[in-house]
Amino acid sequence: MNQVSTHDLASWLTTTLQPQRFRDYCPNGLQVEGKSTLRRIVTGVTASQALLEAALSRGADAIVVHHGWFWKNEDPCVRGTKRRRLALTLANELNVFAYHLPLDAHPTLGNNAQLARVLGFVPDRDAAGAPITCGPDGLVWLGHWPQAGTLDELGRLVHDRLQREPLVVGAPEQAAHRIAWCTGAAQGMLQAAIDAGAQAYITGEASEPTFHLATEAQCGFLAAGHHATERYGVQALGETIAREFGVQVDFIDLDNPI
Repeated sequence: MNQVSTHDLASWLTTTLQPQRFRDYCPNGLQVEGKSTLRRIVTGVTASQALLEAALSRGADAIVVHHGWFWKNEDPCVRGTKRRRLALTLANELNVFAYHLPLDAHPTLGNNAQLARVLGFVPDRDAAGAPITCGPDGLVWLGHWPQAGTLDELGRLVHDRLQREPLVVGAPEQAAHRIAWCTGAAQGMLQAAIDAGAQAYITGEASEPTFHLATEAQCGFLAAGHHATERYGVQALGETIAREFGVQVDFIDLDNPI
């Protein structure tokens, strides 16, 4: 079985995802150091207790996730669920790699890039081929849906491709050709999508003001699930790691209705 050192994987991930470019809500990179040599890696959306246990049951030496630990403004005390997760991780020398905004933004492996692939959107690109974005840190992607259907049809597409019923705000018959999207909890970026001329905006979650802004601006809005929209980036990253280093990488999808 092939193997890669923890140091070499960390270096490759830094080069690939460039976490230094982002002011994030959590540390990106190797959050918990474990074994120095990796033969089997598990990827998943969130470093939950369930994912840790599933990874260890498969003999994993590391997990690579989108949602890791040590978030800004969280209670730093190590007790309760945090203690149990850390105790299990340290006892088994499991490495925990986590990449938040860097994985959202990556032009090919990122959550936004991969959601476009899954939904069949065509991103706008500049002369150099880079995606055209808007909003804070350029996290909102812009593009179009080739079918140029209605908001109702877009909602059905999201349901079919993501296997989740989205929350849809807007008139079913309104046009949904010009699309903006940002995975996860990016409902606060709806105004940036509106300003960029989007007819519909897709993200993971919604807040109370979202309804009023979308309705008054006549921009269709779809909340397709935080987890459901962010399954694909870390999966693509894991597949790339497997090709790059020849190690076993398994994606484990633990459903989350939020």
